[in-house]
Amino acid sequence: MMTGLILAGEPDKRMGGRRESLLPFGGEPLLARQVREMRRVCAEVVIAADNPRPYLRIVDADVRIISDYYSGKGAIGGMHAGFSLARHDAVWVVGCGMPFLSAAAAELLCGLKEAGADAAVPVIGGKPSPLHAVYDKRCSSQALEAIERGERRAEGLLRALNWTPVDESLFVAAGIEPHFVAAIGSYARYTAMAQALETDKFEFKKPAFQHREGCENLKKE
Repeated sequence: MMTGLILAGEPDKRMGGRRESLLPFGGEPLLARQVREMRRVCAEVVIAADNPRPYLRIVDADVRIISDYYSGKGAIGGMHAGFSLARHDAVWVVGCGMPFLSAAAAELLCGLKEAGADAAVPVIGGKPSPLHAVYDKRCSSQALEAIERGERRAEGLLRALNWTPVDESLFVAAGIEPHFVAAIGSYARYTAMAQALETDKFEFKKPAFQHREGCENLKKE
């Protein structure tokens, strides 16, 4: 039993002030695409948002929309709220700009999380991806400590956790393409990804589609 947690994010300057989660992708808002994939393996889906109003018309009533306890604290603020309110111990966390979520990858992560570990994190191309990882909801305490340290990004929380690395090779062996960690990050990437989806020619190894930088120095504690 998992809780799916989508960090809906705020309007992004790199996207011309647009919200990534509301961008059209494959004929529907990106958020709707994410919710549908999460429903495959999650008993509940939660959206952490700075303002719930833009999302009410997109999701069904059984999708919970919550506000951060500590506003303006970035991804960790949403993670803290989500962990605190999750109904299940395992929480699959994803970012708002990730079009290719994989329920199969989340199931694999959940199954491979070591006993006593705080999280199971995919390591793609040698880099940990703290978004699209599965966490224990007890990480709410570490998330609060990270907020108090001034951290905003998910990478900052990962440094304080005992986490299980799940290598790219394990996903490939299970028939799961590693592009599930790909994030939009800019309007040019969004356009390229949307076009790739329409033509079914998505190539994750192209630089424009690689997941967000900033995880290079993270190591398992």
